[in-house]
Amino acid sequence: MDAALDVLRMIRFTGGIFLDAEFTAPWCVAAQVTPEDCRPFTPVPGGILAYHYVSAGRLLLQVDPGVPVVVSAGHIVLLPRNDPHVLGSELGCPPVSVEHLMQPMIEGGPARIVYGGGGDTTRLLCGFLHSEMPCDALIGVLPSVMTLDVAEGAAGSWIESSFRFAASELAAGTVRSPDLLARLAELLFIEAVQRYLASLPPEQRAWVGGLRDPFVSGALTQLHDHPQRHWTTQALARQVGLSRSAFAERFTELVGVPPMRYLARLRLQNAARQLRESPTPISRIALEAGYESEASFNKAFKREFGAPPATWRREQGTPPEPTTAD
Repeated sequence: MDAALDVLRMIRFTGGIFLDAEFTAPWCVAAQVTPEDCRPFTPVPGGILAYHYVSAGRLLLQVDPGVPVVVSAGHIVLLPRNDPHVLGSELGCPPVSVEHLMQPMIEGGPARIVYGGGGDTTRLLCGFLHSEMPCDALIGVLPSVMTLDVAEGAAGSWIESSFRFAASELAAGTVRSPDLLARLAELLFIEAVQRYLASLPPEQRAWVGGLRDPFVSGALTQLHDHPQRHWTTQALARQVGLSRSAFAERFTELVGVPPMRYLARLRLQNAARQLRESPTPISRIALEAGYESEASFNKAFKREFGAPPATWRREQGTPPEPTTAD
């Protein structure tokens, strides 16, 4: 945890709120923050962290092929990798691209959307965060969607009132503190990461010890970005510019397990997340996790989690994978 906090403290984010949206049920839109959304605030960034703060109402949000997440008023939902997503009062109808709904910014304020069928109202502020400092190793291990009740914690009432104040400013056509809102979003991201890491069993957060070391952090980034590759310790060492023995010793000391054992566990953790969050067929999950056969994946998964993938998935309450007609 200390290593992760060190990294989080070093990351200095820029960002802003680029959209003030009001939707009325029924509504459903497809969204992803684009470089053009960020231009008024910062040079076009490569890596973007997207977020939505719901100031009124509620919505459903889904990153394909994940299970929809319910986000109610007073909550912020973060997308660490800015994945394309769908959000709405319901997700059964074809989504409309937000690009087709956005009204242009006026006098430096955010763009506006007013859209929907006239029913219950949902209001949200949409923004982004970006850091010039590479933090891929940290971002890569986070879930695709993170939600946070901003009213929780010692500073919760202050944070929530600040966001609500911003929402009222935007509703009145003014926004006086865009920098403050970027700092608030940064604090909320750090808080969400801390809570997520604290919720993991110790063996699933062993990787954080390697974030302080540039060689090990580089290797972790490669493993988390491309876990399906046929990695060897030698290949990883070559990638980060160390000898095999020096790299293996350094990685094991800081992370707590050898590189290949870490990779095996990472693949299974990624697979478990897919099993829990999506109805993707097990055969495809096995292939994407880097296993050559479903049988070898089933054996490894049972050894790690105590049950075969199909059984484990049912126990998590995940919708079954789609079946094809005979």
